[in-house]
Amino acid sequence: MAPRDVVLIVATALLALGAVAVQSAGMTVTQSGTVADLATNRTTLLAIAAVAALLLGRSIPVAWTTSRAVAVTSIVVAGVLLALVLVPGIGSKVNGARRWINFGPIGFQPSELAKWTLLLFLAWYGATRVRRMGQARRGLLPAFAVVGLLCGLTLLEDLGTAVLIGTVAAIVLIAAGARLKHMIMLAVPAAAALLVAIAVEPYRLKRLQIFLDPWADPEGRGYHVIQSMAAIHGGGIGGRGLGNGIQKFGYLPEDTTDFIFSIITEEFGLLGATLVVGLFIALLWAGWRIVTSQVRPARQLLALGIIATVSLQTLMNLLVVTGLAPTKGIALPLVSSGGTGWVMTAFMLGVLARLDPTAPAASMLPREPIPEAVP
Repeated sequence: MAPRDVVLIVATALLALGAVAVQSAGMTVTQSGTVADLATNRTTLLAIAAVAALLLGRSIPVAWTTSRAVAVTSIVVAGVLLALVLVPGIGSKVNGARRWINFGPIGFQPSELAKWTLLLFLAWYGATRVRRMGQARRGLLPAFAVVGLLCGLTLLEDLGTAVLIGTVAAIVLIAAGARLKHMIMLAVPAAAALLVAIAVEPYRLKRLQIFLDPWADPEGRGYHVIQSMAAIHGGGIGGRGLGNGIQKFGYLPEDTTDFIFSIITEEFGLLGATLVVGLFIALLWAGWRIVTSQVRPARQLLALGIIATVSLQTLMNLLVVTGLAPTKGIALPLVSSGGTGWVMTAFMLGVLARLDPTAPAASMLPREPIPEAVP
C-alpha cells in the first residue's frame, strides 16, 4: 500500500473514531436520542466536513502549497487573526482563555491556522534560501522573527500550542540547513520568554507544581489528571464497553476535548488505546516515507513539518492525559472534539498525501519550478 493511501485511510479512521468517542463522552444520564439525531448532530457534521477537507487537500496542486504568494499571504492573515483574537469584542473566551473568534454561530481558532500556515512559509523560505540558512543574520534570523511573532501572540493565551509551534519550526529550520549552534543561541531568549509567561500567570506555575504531586491538591489543580488516570485504570484490558464509561458523568472535565483518550481507554480498554496509538504510528511511518521520497526542498520541508506537527501534538496530549507532563490545552489530533482543529488537520494531511511522488495524478499537475537558491 502506498504511503498516501495509508495517510488517507488512517486519517479517516481517526476521524470516525473521534466522532464516535466524542458523542459517547458527551452523553449524560438523562440524554435520549435517535440514530438520526446522532447522524446529523454537530459532531457528525464536523467529521464529514473534515473528510471533505482531507479530500480537498488531496486534490489541490502541490505547486500552490509551496508558492511564495500562498506562503506570504497565509502567514500575514494568520498573524492578523492572532492579534484580533486578543481584542475585546472580537475574540471570545473559552475556559478563561481568549482563543476564539466567532462568526455568528461558528467559532474559529486562529492558533490552528497559524500552526499550519507557518509550515507553508517555512517550507518556501527554507527552499529559496538554501545557501543562506547556515548564516545567522541573513538566513535564520528573518525566519526566526516570523516564528517568534506568531509564537509570542499565541503564547499570550495558549502556552501548549506556542510550544508546539516553536518546536516544529525549529525542526523544519534545522532540516532546511540552519546551524544547530545558531538555534541553541536563539533558544535562550525563547526559553526566557517561556519562563516569563509561566511566572506571570499563577495558574501555569501551579500546573507545574501539581504535575510533580497531583495529590497535593486532589480537588483542585490535580483533579484533572487524577480523574484521567482513574478512567484509564478503570478500562482494564477490554474496557467497560462503548457508552458505559463512568468518568464522563461529571467526574472528568474536558472529557470530549483534551482528555478524550482517557474516555476511549475506559470504554475500550488497553485494546482500544493500542489501536489509537497504532493508528498514529502508522501515520508517522507513512508520513516519514513521503518525507524521504521528496527531491524538491520545499516539498520535503512541508511534508516534514506536517508529520512533525501531528506526531508531536499527539505525544504531548498522551503525556498529559497519562500524568507524564503538566496539564495544557493540547487536543488529540482528529480525535478530540473540534471544528477548526479537525478541518485544518485533515486538510493538511490531504496535502501530505498529495506530496507522495508516487501519486498517479502527479504528472497531470503543473510542474513546480525548482526555486533558485539565493547566493
